[in-house]
This record gives sequence, structure tokens and C-alpha cells, in this order.
Amino acid sequence: MRLSELEAVVESILFVSGDAVELSVIAEAIEMDKATTKAIIKALSDKYEEEKRGIRIVELEGAYQMCTAPQCFEFIRNIYKSSSRQGLTQALLETLAIVAYKQPITKAQIEEIRGVSAEHAVNKLIEKGLICEIGRLDAPGKPITFGTTKAFLRYFGLASSKELPNIYDDNTKDDIDEKQQRL
Repeated sequence: MRLSELEAVVESILFVSGDAVELSVIAEAIEMDKATTKAIIKALSDKYEEEKRGIRIVELEGAYQMCTAPQCFEFIRNIYKSSSRQGLTQALLETLAIVAYKQPITKAQIEEIRGVSAEHAVNKLIEKGLICEIGRLDAPGKPITFGTTKAFLRYFGLASSKELPNIYDDNTKDDIDEKQQRL
């Protein structure tokens, strides 16, 4: 197959899926190795950017998904007559940040950090699809652990949770390490 044909197949796979598709699945479908498949996806993504198309391909933890270009949001919103995406409250943002940086984490651990009940915030974040249950802690009662989702990555424009900004500057990290050593 020629490059343009491979790009068309990849484009079709991503369009039909509507969700993120793992690189290995795409590679298997087009009968190419992962490196070649990744290069094809990158070339296709670059074309969308260069041509200022209304769609983009985003990477989400080794998977790829089609989405609309940010500059098209207002026009899409006008068609569907929906109000703009409701933002996150301060409590939801605080809880989400804790989950993002400390995952996997239990509700009790979140409450210990925030100092208030996390029941409502955790439920709202699950409802919005930004966090999900990812397992259970091997402790009495087997509490549920939570982590972020691919929707979280899309919401904040991240390819993976490794792209989260560093919350410590070098001095803060040194101070924390020093305090922990004294304990």
C-alpha cells in the first residue's frame, strides 16, 4: 500500500472508533510495525495542523484519537446550542489534582490531604469521567483506589500523566526531603 492509502486507512480507523485506539491495534490493522505506524499517524496529524483542518489527532498514553480543533469549539457549540462546558469548582480541581499526582489513591487518603470529606468531589469527578476506580488497596476493608482517565488527559491536553507539571521547585523538594529524613 502507498503512504496515502495507509493514511486513509488510519484516518478511517480513528474516525469510526470515536475513542482512543492503541498504537498496536492500528499497527496490526495496517500490517505495519509500531514505529512505521507511529510515523504514519504523525504525518497525518501534521497534515491536519498545516492545512488548519477542523480535526486533530491526539495521543493519549500510547493510543490515538481524532478530536475537533480547539478553534472550532464556538462554532460547534452554536450548532448544538449547548452552554459552554461547565468548569470545575475549586473543590473539584483540588481533588482532581490530588488524584492526578498521588494516583492510585483512596478516598480516605484524599480526605486526609484535603481535611474535608471527599465524597461529593470524588462522585462528581467520576460522573464527569475525569477519574475512575482503578483497583483496591491491599488493606483492611479493601478500599477502592482512584486514578485519572483518558478523558482527564483530553480535558487538560496531555498525552500522558507524565506530562503533568512538576509541583515542586528544587528548593521545595529539598525541604520536603530534609523534613522526611528528620522523621
